[in-house]
Amino acid sequence: MSVSQPRGACPGLWAPMPTGDGLLVRFRPGQPMPPAAFAALCAAAREHGNGLIEISARGSVQVRGLTAASAPRFASTLATLDLAATGNVPVITDPLRDDPEALIDATAIAAEVRRAIEVAGLSLAPKVSVLLDGGGGLHLDALAGDVRLRAIAPVEAPRLHVALAGDARSAAPLGAIPPRAAATTVVRLLGVIAAHGATARAADILRRQGPAPFRAVVEGSIEPAYAPPARPVCEAMGTHPLREGFHALGVAPAFGQADADALAQLAGLAGELGARSLNAAPGRVLLISGLTRPQALALALRAERLGFIVRPDDPRRRITACPGRPACASGFIAARALAGEIAQRLPQLRSEIHVSGCDKGCAHPAPAALTVVGSERGCGIVRCGSARAIPRGYVEPADLVAEVVRAMPPEEARRG
Repeated sequence: MSVSQPRGACPGLWAPMPTGDGLLVRFRPGQPMPPAAFAALCAAAREHGNGLIEISARGSVQVRGLTAASAPRFASTLATLDLAATGNVPVITDPLRDDPEALIDATAIAAEVRRAIEVAGLSLAPKVSVLLDGGGGLHLDALAGDVRLRAIAPVEAPRLHVALAGDARSAAPLGAIPPRAAATTVVRLLGVIAAHGATARAADILRRQGPAPFRAVVEGSIEPAYAPPARPVCEAMGTHPLREGFHALGVAPAFGQADADALAQLAGLAGELGARSLNAAPGRVLLISGLTRPQALALALRAERLGFIVRPDDPRRRITACPGRPACASGFIAARALAGEIAQRLPQLRSEIHVSGCDKGCAHPAPAALTVVGSERGCGIVRCGSARAIPRGYVEPADLVAEVVRAMPPEEARRG
């Protein structure tokens, strides 16, 4: 098992990344996890790591505080539990199983795609990814990927629209295929990326050569189709109707991180109420499925008492924060602790704030209305920019919250 990561690499279950609090592993669940299996994951995170579990912006699970000796044991435990998806290319699906709006079973097709990629043995850049959107309510339009597949009408014979690079608004459309052709098509398109070198991405090829190399490998097997329109922003928090009268409840750990004990308690409560599964979702959300609506509302109350976010308008949902110091070796400030203080002072927050431990901006590469950047000079303040922008000024961490409150519109700020 490797314990070092080259620049641009991603941590994996068998390839942990060194951080300030030990090794970090990341994995995507192959399918929603029964409450007992999720509790077993929490127990393994306590036994082999420091007990901190994170849900990433793209819906992966991260476990922190592992060591060179314990990381292989943790990975073996997850393999025994059959919780992690196989393969080195993430195949991301919409997270809500039994969604009445879904046109296809994205989870089943994703498993076929993963197997085909593994058999092909392609050498690809670590961040190359595939998105498979079943057409349900919790869609993947906001996520960027190298290959995008989206189920489109008609309901009685759905097709998969294929596009390359970017999110739903910016991806380059190729056409449409039947769902049974998903695995073959994805492997052919990824093969084009692999042929351009181990660091290539779909966007690089499109920028230099346009879509011609990709069209050449799917010619005759893909039909012309207009790109489907981007859909309204979706919110995984709250309750969602499922088939057969059941519901799913979306809750979130504050800033994407929670203690394994609290998560295990949540899984236990969910199991007692009859939940069938828990699933990590994009946006750092945990979806708990198989509940009646009264059960979902009861679980939301209990989850809130455990410290989880249960309301979309919670100010902590408007603040993105990386672990920061001391958990991250690159961090100059305790980003999540400072983010918590900001949220307490700004209960009416609507603007987007990013608190970054350093100028890498890992948690939120895009610009935000206000970005705080940790540095040797203190907390840099960036308006309408990313963590890589030049700060307009610096304040000491002790003065940061007051500075942020002053920077907010009066209707969002609560002073005192």
